Amino acid sequence: MVAVCALGATQVQAADGDITQYKLSNGLRLVVKEDHRAPTVAHMVWYKIGAIDEFNGTTGVSHALEHMMFKGTKKLKPGDFSKIVAGLGGQENAFTSRDYTAYFQQIQAKNLKRMMELEADRMHNLQVLPAEFKKEIQVVMEERRMRTEDQAQAKLYEAFLATAFEANPARRPVIGWMNDLEHMTASDVANWYHTWYEPNNAVVVVAGDVNPAQVKKWADETYGQIKAGTLPDRKPQVEPKQEGVRRVEVRAPAENPYVLIGFKVPKLEDVAKDRDPYALDVLAAVLDGYSGARLNKSLVQGTQEAVSVGASYDMTGRGPSLFYLEGTPAKGKTVDQLEKDLLAQVKKVADDGISEQELERVKSQLMAGQVYKRDSVFGQAMEIGQTLTLGFKVEDIDRMIDQMKTVTRAEVQDVAKRYFDTAQMTVGTLYPLPIDPNKKQAPAPSGMLH
Repeated sequence: MVAVCALGATQVQAADGDITQYKLSNGLRLVVKEDHRAPTVAHMVWYKIGAIDEFNGTTGVSHALEHMMFKGTKKLKPGDFSKIVAGLGGQENAFTSRDYTAYFQQIQAKNLKRMMELEADRMHNLQVLPAEFKKEIQVVMEERRMRTEDQAQAKLYEAFLATAFEANPARRPVIGWMNDLEHMTASDVANWYHTWYEPNNAVVVVAGDVNPAQVKKWADETYGQIKAGTLPDRKPQVEPKQEGVRRVEVRAPAENPYVLIGFKVPKLEDVAKDRDPYALDVLAAVLDGYSGARLNKSLVQGTQEAVSVGASYDMTGRGPSLFYLEGTPAKGKTVDQLEKDLLAQVKKVADDGISEQELERVKSQLMAGQVYKRDSVFGQAMEIGQTLTLGFKVEDIDRMIDQMKTVTRAEVQDVAKRYFDTAQMTVGTLYPLPIDPNKKQAPAPSGMLH
């Protein structure tokens, strides 16, 4: 093992306080956000590895590895990690997405160094034991059954992505295809771990009642003892241009029909120069950002064509972005009509624009959401970790907000005109089959946590 020390610190002036950043000489990035309102801390380790990096044959390996990270190291037996955290009165979990895998603990500040020791240990010393893997992969497959195969809308969403994208790995489910899980081996997971779980592919975020210099010292003594690894090149996987509407149908037991529409739109690349992603984000909020937003007001409260409607767009990510419209038609109404109604609402913005009141309402909602998110140390750590892992800088968090404030009505109308051509549209439709009254229904998915 190699002893290294942290390089010089840099500080970023954030809207709600300073953030101190360090980079260890092994490449690990450490970010410390002070918040002394309570003697607690959120400690997170983010790895830039997720489903978007996987290959056919081993889809779901990032998520399977997340599970195995709790199953023992050279120092700890399976389950010891969680027992130690619980014994110290803390909470911990992990999540895997298309873009990253992250692990976290919420703990008393006095126990932070112990958490850093534990995470540094499993960053370098994980043991993927075949016997433990054989048991845990069954847990993962059951999770897939509960969250996807027994959930009609989740099945549609999975089929939708596999239709919307031909070449980009965004078409694959984060949890993996069942056939890949059935044939996955402990060696597959171990190889993935040794390939990607390196300090120079990780971001450690600490937010709470801490002193940055002390946190840096502890990082030197824990993460800093791990030698940097050689990471594989990430090859671009550019999606071919879509040249016509794509449709997919799923027929599964469900209470209601459902329609999901997606359009290929740009994502944020340059925080200062890009404008369309900000305008698209505002458009999504105008359509579905508050209780009186356009979709709900027009199609649920107004014409009563639907019992639920929605619009969403995520402008950040390592893969391609989609702008979503969705809805469940009211009794006696059809998904075909609701599809037309949803598209008509976007066309109305394209034709007539939005009001100044709508724009200001959305911007106020944006600011309120930021204040709420930053009210918790965990929310702050999440925001920082996600931003850095997706390739942006800490200071970009406030820059994005400042840019969003400058979006104009004309820009929102312009993106509504340019990006909602049917040549870029994918439509997924759920047609419900009768629900077996004797079959126990699985609970609805409740997030990514393992």
